[in-house]
Amino acid sequence: MSAISVKGLSVSFDRKRVLTNIYLEIEAGNTYGVIGPNGAGKSTLFKAILDLLEVDNGTVKVEGKPIEKMRKKVVYVPQKNDVDWQFPATVFDIVMMGRYPHKKVFQRLNKEDKEIAMQALEEVGMTDFKDRQIGELSGGQQQRVFLARALCQESDIFFLDEPFVGVDITTEEKIIQILKRLASEGKTLLVVHHDLATVRKYFDKVILLNQRMIAYGDTETVFNEENIARAYGGQLPVLHKMGNIGN
Repeated sequence: MSAISVKGLSVSFDRKRVLTNIYLEIEAGNTYGVIGPNGAGKSTLFKAILDLLEVDNGTVKVEGKPIEKMRKKVVYVPQKNDVDWQFPATVFDIVMMGRYPHKKVFQRLNKEDKEIAMQALEEVGMTDFKDRQIGELSGGQQQRVFLARALCQESDIFFLDEPFVGVDITTEEKIIQILKRLASEGKTLLVVHHDLATVRKYFDKVILLNQRMIAYGDTETVFNEENIARAYGGQLPVLHKMGNIGN
């Protein structure tokens, strides 16, 4: 059984089609890079799978069940621009939010939840910042905090929308190290990513998207110059300056 099965998914905004007839079978235990130009529908794909927006057509199943029955198994780290960084919460508060899916209504967080949160902060190297307000952090630190919240949720499927944007190289290396560990434990990871030069290094599989499905599968097979050209079209000359990304 696929970790995620997407069949015939189409999405429109203001009568303009953003995604058209998307079919995907996401295999557990792999790290997927979701690749495509700006406006390709990458973030929309995530939100549609997660039932965070209305779709025109199509079905999504997570381990064979509707997403609403599998919320505990799925965690979403949105783009930084989608987060209110002035929200009056500390780093520890934010990370502890990852425990709420495991609680019943009005059930309090306990010592075990706090220990899990501290372990997550330690893994991302943010223990010393636990009492800081999130708006006081740098971009890389903020991204680490939201990754810690995702780890704290102890889910099986991770959606990360542009986790490397605005971070320093140390944070990027820390994030990819954690993602590879999660994949080695059988977790499934989908990551919206823009740096084509690191795709082969970071991802087992890729999803090349530009409103329609261009190609998806093993990185070594799918991430080639022909498919990149189909995905990026007129932007390809700019991409060539980055080196032999398809070789």
